[in-house]
Amino acid sequence: MLFKKAYRFGDKLEDKVRGKLSHFPIIYAFFGGAGVIIFWRGIWHTVDYVMEYFFATQDIASAQNMPHMVWWDGPLSIMVGAVILLLSGLFVTSFIGNEIIISGLKGEKKIAEKTEEDIKVDLEESIKMKQEMHAIDKRLDRIESLLEKDRPSKGV
Repeated sequence: MLFKKAYRFGDKLEDKVRGKLSHFPIIYAFFGGAGVIIFWRGIWHTVDYVMEYFFATQDIASAQNMPHMVWWDGPLSIMVGAVILLLSGLFVTSFIGNEIIISGLKGEKKIAEKTEEDIKVDLEESIKMKQEMHAIDKRLDRIESLLEKDRPSKGV
């Protein structure tokens, strides 16, 4: 129950933020880019700290650096970056990508898993769709020209 409310609140907040940022694409890109960089900085610093922690006993010089490293720096950057990306609606798309999400929803195979035959079938379907769209476009042009001929002229 509490999770549902929090999820709905976050979803509505994301929609509002995305709606406002979409009017300013350069600021939106800067905001999203900063979120990605801050998120990955947090990952990098967390891994550095963990490596220092586990291997400090082997190297005395590294052990002396441990007090200068703040343990919460990395996790805090991860959280700040994740919040920025979640608010802007870029968290999933920046790491996974739209094509993968859409193909997963359609139940399609990844391109690496498709056989040559599957790719040929997809290409043939694409060509058929283009031909059908072209035929529909021609019919629509014909209908428009017939409608223009049937309209009475305004000058008469």
